[in-house]
Amino acid sequence: MTTDPDPAGQLLSLPPPRMNAGRLARLVEDHWGLTGSYTQLTSERDLNHRLDTATASFTVKLSNPAEPSELTDFQTRALLHAAVADPDLPTPRVIPTRDGHPILRCDEGALRLLGWCPGTPVAHLPRTPALAWATGAALARLTAALASFDHRAADHVLFWDIRQFPRLAPLLNALPADLGHDLQPGAAAFLDQFKAEVAPALARLPKQVVHADFNPHNLLADPTRPDTLTGILDFGDMVRSHKICDLATACSYQIDPADPLHLLAPLLSAYHAHLPLTEAEIRLLPSLITARMFTTLIISGWRAARYPQNAAYILRNAPSARAGLAAAASLTPRQLNAACEGAYPS
Repeated sequence: MTTDPDPAGQLLSLPPPRMNAGRLARLVEDHWGLTGSYTQLTSERDLNHRLDTATASFTVKLSNPAEPSELTDFQTRALLHAAVADPDLPTPRVIPTRDGHPILRCDEGALRLLGWCPGTPVAHLPRTPALAWATGAALARLTAALASFDHRAADHVLFWDIRQFPRLAPLLNALPADLGHDLQPGAAAFLDQFKAEVAPALARLPKQVVHADFNPHNLLADPTRPDTLTGILDFGDMVRSHKICDLATACSYQIDPADPLHLLAPLLSAYHAHLPLTEAEIRLLPSLITARMFTTLIISGWRAARYPQNAAYILRNAPSARAGLAAAASLTPRQLNAACEGAYPS
């Protein structure tokens, strides 16, 4: 157990940046030539606004000043790359400044303008197999688009990255007690198992740049066409990691405790049809899903305790993670193999 007062690092420790509304509007008008009405959006570590002009809508994103400039560049270049590699993917389009720069550096952080993605957050829509299928297909397409992308900042350490799960040991006491019985003993035992069995096997698998946060709050869909995603948001957790870790993150939000395979099977089938999984990846998937659920609970609990005024937003995924732990542990590689091939066991 470390005595470091900030074991999770600055980006997880600091609140979102601040900027006077008038100054924000002036910067956007001066450098992008746009005026309109601003609406602040919820965000865990950045300051985001929706800008509505007379003809279009945009996202104005001010990155946390603790975020190194190379990380902001990494995320921005990935968006530019994905738009070229797969133009039909519904990723936000980077809008350059009047002088052609994708990022405007200012005292409060890095300011960017992105095209607005329409739709309703998937978290607020009925969860259906069709929507799960669309999620799996979109993730596979984005992963394929990013396979040819590289950047000097891709190998930064991100605590949300499942392969970094052992680094969360100092934060185990942050597990929210109000989500049920004490989870710390089970989390500690699983962490030991992860270090001894999962991590060595995972290290043998190839890595690439991945989105790393394909959760329902970062995905948009049209309620009238829920089988197609209209937006893939928040590239702030991008990192070079294993593809199966990226998939496990998406899977962790698709497990219904009452019927674990109801949504998970179509997501896996769609992903596997675009990017076939190996036996080694499938064997690790249940443990990686469990690790992501514990990661969500640990980091969210730790941040919510630090910033109680933003606790509701920070803890938005914690109840589903807590409810899904037992269901994730019950999954077997045989079931997941069948799901990948399109058979949905009852």
